[in-house]
Amino acid sequence: MTAAASTVRALSAWWRARILTRERQRYASADRAAAWAALPLLAGLPPEQAARLADLALLFLRDKRLEPVQGLVLTDRMRLIIALQAALPILELGLDWYRGWYAVILYPSEFVSGQEYLDADGLVWVDDQVKSGEAWERGPVILSWADVATGLDLDGYNVVVHEMAHKLDLRDGAANGRPPLHSHMAAQTWAREMSAAYADLGRRVERGEDTPLDPYGAESPGEFFAVVSEAFFETPDLLDDCYPSVYDQLRAFYRQDPRRRLAPGDGGPPGR
Repeated sequence: MTAAASTVRALSAWWRARILTRERQRYASADRAAAWAALPLLAGLPPEQAARLADLALLFLRDKRLEPVQGLVLTDRMRLIIALQAALPILELGLDWYRGWYAVILYPSEFVSGQEYLDADGLVWVDDQVKSGEAWERGPVILSWADVATGLDLDGYNVVVHEMAHKLDLRDGAANGRPPLHSHMAAQTWAREMSAAYADLGRRVERGEDTPLDPYGAESPGEFFAVVSEAFFETPDLLDDCYPSVYDQLRAFYRQDPRRRLAPGDGGPPGR
């Protein structure tokens, strides 16, 4: 490492430490502990990972504006609940994976975004669907707080993780179910395993079966990636049992293994 690079790294570390000191002072330790306790999907994180996640959540809150609308009042505990969940998918990837967007808009409940889009024939349409969450390609993440609060149980439904997975998927400009893969990952293997599981889920939905995953994942490859990401972090045993190859691909991408840590016993907030 050159002297210049070493200096830059030292300055970056100093600046990051200064930011974290300010953010820890802003958010009371009681609020941080309460937010952590509300999230069973964080159980079992080793102390070192738990500390890094807590810091990453604070950096997320500094980097992204949380903007309540329609009279919603956001408490510090609510902000931390959102940030901890948003930070979990990038715990081993880094905040740069959320680069290029700067706001999370919070509605009290389900919403209609009214986003306009251009179809293949050049016609402008307005999206009037009622939604619990949305991730714009070049814009904010939009969430329903009611759905965030509903998704705190380990049941495979987590609107925060779902929309953050869309943001990761969109890093290459297309919500096609394949985020930018790490150099050691084979694109052909990812495509083969994800496509096979996506097709299987679609067949089950068409037959009217009770599916192991949210049937919404059969809507498109992009929705499938978001749904299996929810399952990866919330119900990893279920995902590994029904689609073990998908679990292996997500474990390689997220560089985490929730099935190993989400065992009986309770994780706790980092001691800071």
